[in-house]
Amino acid sequence: MNDKEKVFIQQIEEILKNYEYYQNNKKAIINSGKWQEIINSLITRIKAIVKRITGNDSEYYKRIEEILVQYEYLLDHEKLGPLKGVLDGLYQDLKAGYLKSFSELIHADIFSDYIEMAEYLLEEGYKDPTAVITGSTLEEHLRKLCIKNGIDIMSSGKLKHKKADGMNSDLAKQGVYSKLELKSVTAWLDLRNKAAHGNYSEYNENQVKQLIIGVRDFIVRNPA
Repeated sequence: MNDKEKVFIQQIEEILKNYEYYQNNKKAIINSGKWQEIINSLITRIKAIVKRITGNDSEYYKRIEEILVQYEYLLDHEKLGPLKGVLDGLYQDLKAGYLKSFSELIHADIFSDYIEMAEYLLEEGYKDPTAVITGSTLEEHLRKLCIKNGIDIMSSGKLKHKKADGMNSDLAKQGVYSKLELKSVTAWLDLRNKAAHGNYSEYNENQVKQLIIGVRDFIVRNPA
């Protein structure tokens, strides 16, 4: 279990504790006049954390929306139980290590398509556009990794995006991946730059093939 998953589990546990507190102290909460405020807070927090962890298009979040529509005319406290049930399911799956964020799956599919395109171009003898496509795919993945890990993707002046080398450096500094992988990414980006600037004689087809293999493995090891 990685640190991010641990944080998610802790956040869910906090919401579940608040839910249990509400269940065990309903009378006192109603008498205090704050029951609607507490229920609204629980509903909002459940919806927000499920969306944050799994994304808009996950089965978990779809179920949340279905419940809110299905029970639209019920009182808020009557919606709370079914919503808590979805959160319980997510909690158990997360603890068991079954969950992989929907956004990571989408990104993986997109990058897989680009890598397949690059492999096809290389097989057809187009090593130079292959290097550019693979390198650009890597750069976009670095950007997604920065966003996932809360690393700023804008330059210090906030007027333009960081270059790939800068993102690579920041990701390694934050421990998202090792210094060894930092060096590999630097080499891959260098090859991409040579292709993008027309320095075609400075690398060969086998190096481009290794670039594809390396970038694919890197994306698998470091999902965004």
